[in-house]
Amino acid sequence: MLNLILRWVAYALAIIFVSWIVPGISVENFLSAMFVCVIIALINTFIKPILQIVSFPITILTLGLFALVINALLLMLAGYIAPGFEVDGFMSALIGSILLSLIGIGIDRIGANRNNIE
Repeated sequence: MLNLILRWVAYALAIIFVSWIVPGISVENFLSAMFVCVIIALINTFIKPILQIVSFPITILTLGLFALVINALLLMLAGYIAPGFEVDGFMSALIGSILLSLIGIGIDRIGANRNNIE
């Protein structure tokens, strides 16, 4: 349970960091970032698999690059849904989703190493 809470906080800090780096993405406060984490988790659980299945032929034709477009569109969707979180354009969403993915890989690796230590 503690690991889940620590990851949630780490992802919220990652969202704040991305909003600080990428122009066009803004988060009002830490509570909004925590709420955005929940929204993104729900979107990735329920909507993303459907979009991946539907867009599989396009993803194959583009050698996987269309998956970046899907991630950007889903980040824009989170911007529309979550109060206190705004994404101003597609390029901001694309750069933000790439950064969030890279930071997420780091968070997952740190979490995996933490589990191996215990």
